Order: sequence, then C-alpha cells, then structure tokens
Amino acid sequence: MANLPVDLRSDTVTRPTPEMREAMAAAPLGDDVFGDDPTVLALEARVAAALGKEAALYVPSGTMANQLALRVHTRHGDEIIAHAGAHIINYESGGHAALAGVGARTIDSPDGSLPGLDAAIHQIDDPHFSWTTLVCLENTHNGCGGVVLDPAHVASVTAAARARGIATHLDGARIFNAAVASSAPVGRLAAGFDSVSVCFSKGLGAPVGSALAGSSAAIKTARRFRKMYGGGMRQAGVIAAAALYALEHHVDRLVDDHARARGFAEAISALPGISVDLSRVQTNLVYFDLEPAHRLDGVALVAALKAEGVLITGGAHRLRACTHLDVDDVGIERTIAAFARALS
Repeated sequence: MANLPVDLRSDTVTRPTPEMREAMAAAPLGDDVFGDDPTVLALEARVAAALGKEAALYVPSGTMANQLALRVHTRHGDEIIAHAGAHIINYESGGHAALAGVGARTIDSPDGSLPGLDAAIHQIDDPHFSWTTLVCLENTHNGCGGVVLDPAHVASVTAAARARGIATHLDGARIFNAAVASSAPVGRLAAGFDSVSVCFSKGLGAPVGSALAGSSAAIKTARRFRKMYGGGMRQAGVIAAAALYALEHHVDRLVDDHARARGFAEAISALPGISVDLSRVQTNLVYFDLEPAHRLDGVALVAALKAEGVLITGGAHRLRACTHLDVDDVGIERTIAAFARALS
C-alpha cells in the first residue's frame, strides 16, 4: 500500500471493497427497462424512503439525475435559478440548455445560498422574459468548498418558491456528507424539495450510479426521459447492489473522511505559501490557495506532488484535495509530508 499513490483528486476514484464486490456478484437480477430487476427496485425503494419521497429512479450518473429533474420540472424556453457555482450549471456540459432547453439565472454567494431570490424570479406578463419554473440548490456545495447549506435558508428558499408555484430541486450528490456533518437525518435535508438527486459513486464508494427521487408522477416522467437520454440499463442490479451495500455500510464512516480532511487542512495551513479557509472545511473537500509570490504555481505543485505519489487537482493558484474511503490516516500523513517537501 505504501507504494500506491494517495489519490485525493476526487471521491469518485474509489474502488469497490471486497465485500461490495461480493454483494454485486450475488445480486438477483432482472431487466430494469422492463421494471423487473429486484435489486434496482430494492435500491429505489430504499432511496425514496430515506429521502422522504414517493419514488426514486436509478440512473447512471449524477449529471443525468440532475438533467432529468430539469426536464421534468421545466419546458423549453423557461428559466431556472441556481447558485453561480452550481454543478448543474458549470459542470454538466451545458445540459440545461442543450437537453432541457432552459436558460439559467445565477446568484452568487460565498456559502451556496441564494440571497435576493425573490427579486431574481421572473413571473410577469412581458414577452421579453422567460418564466422562472425551477429553483435549484446544492448540498453539500462543491464550488463553495464542500460546505453544508444553512437549514433555515434552505427552508426559506423552498417555501418562497412553493408560494409562487415554482418547483425546487436539490443536487444532493453529497447529501449524505451533509447529513453526517450536520447530524441531521438525510430526509430532513431533502424535505421541501420536489426532487432530489443523490450520488452513490462519490463518498459512498460505489463504482457507478445515482438516483433521482420525487413524486410518483415526476419519477414516471423522468423514467421516460431516462430512456430518451440513453440511461435505460438492463441487468442493472449488478451495480445497484453496490449502491445498496454503500447505503448500508458506508454512510456512518463518512465522519472519518471529514476528520481526515480537517486534519489535512490544519496541517497544510501552517506551511509556507498555503492559505486555507478552515471555516469552509466542513466535510471531505479541502480547497486551498497557493500564494502568487510562492516559487511554485499550482500546476508545478500538482506535478511535484505527483512525483511524490500524491494526486490532487487544481489550477494556477486554487487547488483541491478530497478525502474518501480509500485514503487512510497513513495516506494523509504521507500527503502532509509530501506537501512539506514540495513547498520547502
């Protein structure tokens, strides 16, 4: 293990554990497009119950789950509102425009919140403007450092949207990280939203897959669009079994990832040339800045760390490390030592 890289590029790089592989091999199978794969059905029922929704749909990726939600809640030419750093706007290949045919109005803030939401909504009989039909939030918010959204703000956003007949969607790719960090049931974090996406292949450690949860009617519509988008899978229980295993065995252990991220952040914040906002290190993501005056820029630091067997991501000054179940305490110690050598 000491010779393997410490891969902190993302929590998507995890490998299935031996026990997860056994669960995959033993999964009873059917044809999910026909709706008779028992393992997929069990996973969908479990996700819907956990999130407090009527139904859920298993899909190949978080991007597909989010884009299905947009398609369900909007019509071509509508407008959605999301945070300026939202994954759904910035990292899904423009799917909101290409697939759902909607425009996006964004609101910026340091914590993933949507201040001034009411003023951003378009609901006027003026043909110059698109109608706002969907408001999206993200929890945890990747672009803001993996922070957990303020529950009071979330409740105010969903209530304000509902009062004006606007649907709400939560990009909950890392909602279980948010639940563990805030000691709140995941269903409480999903309450008030018309739809919620959740990813199994990030901190939960499954090799592939996400789910979209919502009303029975919404999920029925999403199932049709899943087929249209090429997301209908056949004996999908093989991979759904990994997601089920992750929900049963890998949720509570997320606290370890959070603790390691915090310890790593505190250690590198003491190194020369590194700036970390520790108040934003709340889950398993650590964003940090390399001071422009340092002899290394971010690209050079990434290369130097790679030579030391440590993998991270970043640009000229802003970089990110992400802890997960394949990085243990020894890996964090190796990483801190590699940082110290690279920056000295």
